[in-house]
Amino acid sequence: MNLEFWQSRWYEGRIGFHKSAVNPLLTQYFSELDLPIGSQIFVPLCGKSVDMVWLAAQGYDVVGVELSEIAVEAFFAEQNITPTIHQYSDNPAIKYYQGQFTSQTTEQTITLWIADIFAVTSKDIGHVDAVYDRAALIALPATIRSAYAEQILRICGKSNDNNKKAPQLLITLDYDQTKKDGPPFSVTNTQVEQYYGNHYQIIALKSNTSTLNSAKELTVTEDVWLLKDL
Repeated sequence: MNLEFWQSRWYEGRIGFHKSAVNPLLTQYFSELDLPIGSQIFVPLCGKSVDMVWLAAQGYDVVGVELSEIAVEAFFAEQNITPTIHQYSDNPAIKYYQGQFTSQTTEQTITLWIADIFAVTSKDIGHVDAVYDRAALIALPATIRSAYAEQILRICGKSNDNNKKAPQLLITLDYDQTKKDGPPFSVTNTQVEQYYGNHYQIIALKSNTSTLNSAKELTVTEDVWLLKDL
């Protein structure tokens, strides 16, 4: 993963990938994960996504990993949450911010690690009940996606209490990569099977095709997947 690329995007404010509204696919399909209230959701490459606020408001704890400290600081500032900053004793380059999301109905913990996704472990992240991947897999070039999928399994592939893999709600984009440079990168159905087929039952929940720009030169298919333990 090109760490300098993402750091510079946040530093320069070139974050067109950030959405100010909650992803409607999350609100529509999150129930497919069938999680009890109080579960912890892992959000890899989380940025300052407001999807994490929505998850907390539903009664779930959130743990994320993000490369840019600018993004993490912005998340807590924009949500009016005062976090506690913890320096990671085993690696001075890693820290995490932890704060409480409070509403009239719930109080949940949001923990955001500032680190390369490949530098954290299951011990760091702690218990994970499910993964929400809206922007991580598609942010990575094909050369490292298999390694990323394996890392996600190492981090949270086994639930602490039932020895099953944590399910995932995964959103991907599929388009002609020769017509547009990523990120976000195109991820085909075949590649999803390649990355996760040996570990999960892969269920297609939705597929929506649209065109980008007025000339309708690029056709993009957005797919929503539920990955369940075999």
